[in-house]
Amino acid sequence: MPTVRFRALEDINKREILDIEFPSDKISDYFGTNVFDLNKMQKYLSKEAYLGVKKSIETGNKIERRIADQIAAGMKDWAISKGATHYTHWFHPLTGNTAEKHDTFLNIDSQGNAFENFDGELLAQQEPDASSFPHGGLRNTFEARGYTAWDPSSPAFVMGKTLCIPTIFISYTGEALDYKTPLLKSIQSLDKSATEVCRYFDKNVNKVYATLGWEQEYFLVDEALYKARPDLALTGRTLMGHASAKDQQLSDHYFSSIPERVLAYMKDFEIEAHKLGIPIKTRHNEVAPNQFECAPIFEEVNLANDHNLLLMELMRKIAGKHKFKVLFHEKPFAEINGSGKHNNWSLATNTGRNLLKPGNTPKTNLQFLTFLINIVKAVKTHNDLLRASIVSAGNQHRLGANEAPPSIISVFLGIKLTEILNNIEQRIQNKKMTSDEKTELKLDIGKIPEILLDNTDRNRTSPFAFTGNRFEFRAVGSSENSAGPMIALNTAVAEQLQIFKTDVDTLISQKMKKDEAILKILRKYIIESKTVRFEGNGYSRDWEKEAEKRGLSNIKSVSEALKAYISKETVELFEKHKILNRKELASRYEIKICEYVQKIQIEARVLGDLSINHIIPTAIKYQNVLISSVKDLKDISNDNEEYQVLAKSRIETIKKISRLATAISSKVEELTDTRKKANIIENCTDRIQIYEFEVKPFLEDIRYHIDKLELIVDDEIWPLPKYRELLFNR
Repeated sequence: MPTVRFRALEDINKREILDIEFPSDKISDYFGTNVFDLNKMQKYLSKEAYLGVKKSIETGNKIERRIADQIAAGMKDWAISKGATHYTHWFHPLTGNTAEKHDTFLNIDSQGNAFENFDGELLAQQEPDASSFPHGGLRNTFEARGYTAWDPSSPAFVMGKTLCIPTIFISYTGEALDYKTPLLKSIQSLDKSATEVCRYFDKNVNKVYATLGWEQEYFLVDEALYKARPDLALTGRTLMGHASAKDQQLSDHYFSSIPERVLAYMKDFEIEAHKLGIPIKTRHNEVAPNQFECAPIFEEVNLANDHNLLLMELMRKIAGKHKFKVLFHEKPFAEINGSGKHNNWSLATNTGRNLLKPGNTPKTNLQFLTFLINIVKAVKTHNDLLRASIVSAGNQHRLGANEAPPSIISVFLGIKLTEILNNIEQRIQNKKMTSDEKTELKLDIGKIPEILLDNTDRNRTSPFAFTGNRFEFRAVGSSENSAGPMIALNTAVAEQLQIFKTDVDTLISQKMKKDEAILKILRKYIIESKTVRFEGNGYSRDWEKEAEKRGLSNIKSVSEALKAYISKETVELFEKHKILNRKELASRYEIKICEYVQKIQIEARVLGDLSINHIIPTAIKYQNVLISSVKDLKDISNDNEEYQVLAKSRIETIKKISRLATAISSKVEELTDTRKKANIIENCTDRIQIYEFEVKPFLEDIRYHIDKLELIVDDEIWPLPKYRELLFNR
């Protein structure tokens, strides 16, 4: 009888490539058709309502109830015209996923007549049950109330037959229970600080937008094989599996032609993404087999983050139509590349200028240097917070491996920019600059665009690299909500720009000219942040030693790294900018700690079950086959010497299987006892010490013995699909 694995392989061979029908030859013809954007608003709203919502989007001002009623009526009519029967407030709880509760537009009047209804009150606020969402001690378990409130800056959209309205999610007492609330606050704080600095250079700037262009990496696995791997299904990664003889070592998958079945899947989710206004631009094969990537055009950071979460949801749903499972885990397969979500972050003004792109004059380039240097200084000052923002159970496997940045947070600027910063540091001293020195420095600054042309190479080993007109935060995990690291980065930069403004204004008040004051302060920051700049190989052991000499922390422990959320510096920073208060930060710390513990707990239980119920019985079964064959050899051998020669290798294999099976059984028992010891501890913040430093090491230890068994046991009876099958069936 064929095993589950071979039945799964048979299913793969029956797969057919689905024909994809494009709504139009041109993407622009159907882009955003399922989004209630400003163009739709002009059609479905009165002029008063349209201008009201447009102003709210631009300024963040509240919308009057009367205007909200008009917007809700127009939104309902548009949604019904798209086939919608329900509406939902779409929000981002601290689970890391999105959430929704659907209600129909249906209402009944006093005579029992049915009609569709949706008013401003239903649009503006809802009350989903919050009892089972992570809250980190912000409320008692029996207190179920949580409120969602409309975010007009992110347009409503229709998914299937449901009108989805992006919202924030807060508790009954007003604390943030989501990612969007603090993200919006951090955007507002950064806008205020950056606009004030911009006005040193351009009085026409009255708003600064943080922009984000994410790169989403993912794996595809055939659905049949996925279902035959309980570890993949329950944890998102393979807890066992010996490396395939061939994997990524030839780099032949990277940027090669996309397999036909995969391309059909990509086309399908891209069509739906474009209908939802998600500007997907790029698709390609990544380094590891069965690994791929997609990336959009840059958008405002809040909208970009909504679009990333929405796309991940789409990708999961559409994968099923193609008999795929999409894996967003940071490290689903050992010994090959994992997946990240590179966050390309920049700043843009209402005048259309990218603040991280050099200009054509010394003035615009001094502005560019001002923001560049302040961002580097912010990364240096809030190094530990930025690390904490990207830490997770999945990303712990990936960070520091040979395809991801290390846990040391450093900044890459490139040789040419480094030379410019060194030049500023050396030229500007405490003495007053002569006119000739000022002129020469301005001329050098004016040459920045031509100096940087084709000279800002990318350093893939850097967690935070300048790549020409943006910074690429490469350390973010592929499954994560980008809001976490964006909140940290926005707030850190907002604080640093505020400090810069104060420092410059102090010198100006002392009768120093503006440009000279700016350069003096920039030189000070260049010196203070020099230790965080690194141009070399972040994967090397030498860098770890060098970073230690520079005083940069290299925190590899999740429990230790997450303490940055509750440090005195972080609390003061977030409370000053009104992003999160002490209580909210403590809740996030506890939620992240508990999530880590629970994920390791699940992995340990799954590995224990698979070891005892699948691996050891299979090993014994094969061992019995070998024992029987040894007995048969004795029966047919003419003499003992011949028997010893023939049976020797088989007897050695029997002993090896016995040793490995015994070790697995023993280690699983120890693992179970250690888990029990940890589970007695009620508080996650204490329990994590056992799970991270005692339970987690068992996972690799047990895996080592299982992977050795996989190389010995007859392939026909091995119970789980192997790496060569998972990675090369597409």
